[in-house]
Amino acid sequence: FWFVFVFGMTERKLPERAHSKKRTITSVVDKPIPQGREVSLSAFSHLFSELVQYCRTRVDTVEALEGRLSDAGFQVGIRQLELLASREKNNRKETNLIQILQFIHTTAWRVLFGKPADGLEKSTERPDEYFISDRDPLTNLFISVPKELGQLNCSSFMAGIVQGMLTAANFPATVTAHTVATEVVHRPRTVFVVRFDPHVIERDRKLTGVQ
Repeated sequence: FWFVFVFGMTERKLPERAHSKKRTITSVVDKPIPQGREVSLSAFSHLFSELVQYCRTRVDTVEALEGRLSDAGFQVGIRQLELLASREKNNRKETNLIQILQFIHTTAWRVLFGKPADGLEKSTERPDEYFISDRDPLTNLFISVPKELGQLNCSSFMAGIVQGMLTAANFPATVTAHTVATEVVHRPRTVFVVRFDPHVIERDRKLTGVQ
């Protein structure tokens, strides 16, 4: 503080010719956050495999294992939203339900997984339910699920990330990952079912004027 104050006083006493090149003091908090480097697929797959193994030794059921992976992803999602918001010049926060889903489906997905998600749909049966689909979720590419864990979907980690981001953005919801069969054999897609809390739907109706 004192350095800035004294420097400002000194600058005013300098002759005009000394101002031909203006100098500005940039605060550390004003500097852009570095974009960082991409993590290699091999590094991610190794680290994620270790996470799955770690969680597996601490649970007895597939449901509990998916819950552990979701909890781990939840913490990542909270921090990821903070980071992405900090990189925005105006630090904009979404207030519309569709906009936050589109942000996650496109911007966040690209930052995290190298491409946007493949689909974003609204349920025709429930007003509080939306679907984000990914044909090749990164968490499932290099994981070989043993027979005793045949129903395991490691994309629960990604579901946790989505839930963490929505919670941090003040759109609390439950997010679960489901495997859906496709016409291509051995290449089922993963659908993330997003079910918002009732008050989120009511708030969005008031903001958008949709009944």
